[in-house]
Amino acid sequence: MKKRDTLLALLAVGFAGRSPVSFAQQRTKVWRVGFLGVRAIPPSPSPDPLYMAFMQALRELGYVEGKNLAMVWRSSDGNAERLPKLAAELVQMKVDVIVATSSPVLSVVQQATATIPIVFIGVGDPVALGLVASLAKPGKNSTGVSNLTGDLSIKSLEFLGAVVPKLSRVAVLLNSSNLIGPLTLKQAQTAAKPSGISISAFEATSASQIDAAFAAIARARPEALIVAPDPYYVGQARQIAELALKNRLPAIHSFNAHAEAGGLMSYGENLTVHFRRAAPYVDKILKGAKPADLPVEQPTKFELVINRRTARALGLTIPQSLLLQADRVIE
Repeated sequence: MKKRDTLLALLAVGFAGRSPVSFAQQRTKVWRVGFLGVRAIPPSPSPDPLYMAFMQALRELGYVEGKNLAMVWRSSDGNAERLPKLAAELVQMKVDVIVATSSPVLSVVQQATATIPIVFIGVGDPVALGLVASLAKPGKNSTGVSNLTGDLSIKSLEFLGAVVPKLSRVAVLLNSSNLIGPLTLKQAQTAAKPSGISISAFEATSASQIDAAFAAIARARPEALIVAPDPYYVGQARQIAELALKNRLPAIHSFNAHAEAGGLMSYGENLTVHFRRAAPYVDKILKGAKPADLPVEQPTKFELVINRRTARALGLTIPQSLLLQADRVIE
């Protein structure tokens, strides 16, 4: 009896040192995930399908907001000058991981912290842009999903040439604050040189600047348009599509969201897949993995989407050979 009493007393002392709160905290660890982008963030007037895809993928991995996950959303709303302050806010809040969309966001977040893990989405060629050491071994504190647009300019010009016979003048709409913008322009110029196609650049980083850029494009009278990949442009897909149609300008974009919003064609990766694929990176990091050891994921499929409604509105006939190459045709 004495031995039993002694054992019970020892156990009582041991449990007394551990409050019920500490056990509850262990069971309900709440991870704080910062999310920094350039587009409108939740809650917004209408749900963003890309953010929804990311959140759905997290839920499938067992993360539920209000239970074991707290999202901290920040957006520059297309204003790159706001990014450093927003990144600093997330660092000061000591979030467990930061999700960065696009190369300008990633660059700013890397400058803000060298210790908080970063998962990036939609960064074109991060090695060429100096944002990671290599795809296999990213180094530093960043890894994620790359939209390695590589050099899609050759295909973009090929597709535009199929719908615009004797193509000779092409405009490129780009966001110069996004490192992939100037790179896309350079690639387009290189791809156009053998065929003698002239390339003209037009810059825009806000809705009003997009309007102004199209006014300038109309004065330059190009025969077609390449829209450089940019997350803000995805958010302005309808505006860009309407302006291209208004100016009777066949355009090709990098993401299918543009074709779905009324753009003539898109050729590139599926961004929804990218946002979903970012969730497993967050999960692995929260479970102890180091970003430097997680290889950057590259796209494995490029999709050609053609909007025939827009083609008809532009008075264009899409060749059967091009329709057969399309992954999807919007009627």
